[in-house]
Amino acid sequence: MQKNIQLGYIGLGKMGRGMVERLLEKGYEVIAYNRSPEPVKEIEKKGAKGAYSIKELVASLEISRTVWLMVSHNAVDAVLSELVPYLSAGDTVIDGGNCFWEETVRRAKELENKKINFLDVGVSGGPSGARNGASIMVGGKKELFEKCKTLFEDLSAPNATHYMGNAGAGHFVKMVHNGIEYGMMQAIAEGFAVLRNSPFNLDLKEVSKVYNNRTVVESRLIEWLKEAYQKFGANLDGISGKVTHSGEGQWTIETAKKFGVPVPIIEKSLQFRIDSQDNPSYTGQVLTALRNQFGGHSTDETKK
Repeated sequence: MQKNIQLGYIGLGKMGRGMVERLLEKGYEVIAYNRSPEPVKEIEKKGAKGAYSIKELVASLEISRTVWLMVSHNAVDAVLSELVPYLSAGDTVIDGGNCFWEETVRRAKELENKKINFLDVGVSGGPSGARNGASIMVGGKKELFEKCKTLFEDLSAPNATHYMGNAGAGHFVKMVHNGIEYGMMQAIAEGFAVLRNSPFNLDLKEVSKVYNNRTVVESRLIEWLKEAYQKFGANLDGISGKVTHSGEGQWTIETAKKFGVPVPIIEKSLQFRIDSQDNPSYTGQVLTALRNQFGGHSTDETKK
């Protein structure tokens, strides 16, 4: 795949908008569609060509077509059922959302039977990564990955595009990444809750700065926590102690059980989020603040 290619793009949420803007800057011709028209009108102002139906989007693409999906996992089948009848053999669908890998394997087989190419892509980095360069994990046929590699490299941070294996592998690796993320975030949140209750009147913003300067726990998560303290203060005023979850942690746990692999830390991290709905806490506030910083999630559990 060469630069300046046409690309159809479905889904202009907080990830999709940033990706399309990045692609436009890289010289791609993007035809963009979203279920609600307002984001389409906004992205047209950035230089994309807007489509106001999936039929219009496909009709605007030259054969062989490539269409990137960036929709929630529970909307993928509905979008495909509308999209696929307009596609032709040899066209390519790229699913860049967070989907359960077994569903991805099923979709890949269904599309292969229709002679439509399919790649599953895990994208890490949140809205900032989508706009400025993400980590991209790809599953599907290796030769198709190689054909599309330039596209993935243009969307990713330097050296952050990776071919993972057959169909489903990209979403599988991203799923486990998110499960690990649950455990890492939980440890940070619990640690800072202990720091807050110490007898030393610690400046948690300064602690987070020190932790993120050449210590063993230095990480983007600690950096984002430092930014949350700068924005909301040490008490994280206005941040909910109830923590929502989006499903990937549960998928990791279910898959691990199927494989006979114990994942007690990830499991307890998910259970904490569930229990936090009735038992909000400072630990929960830290988790919510982190989710807001890297994913743009609401700081108020009532705004989901």
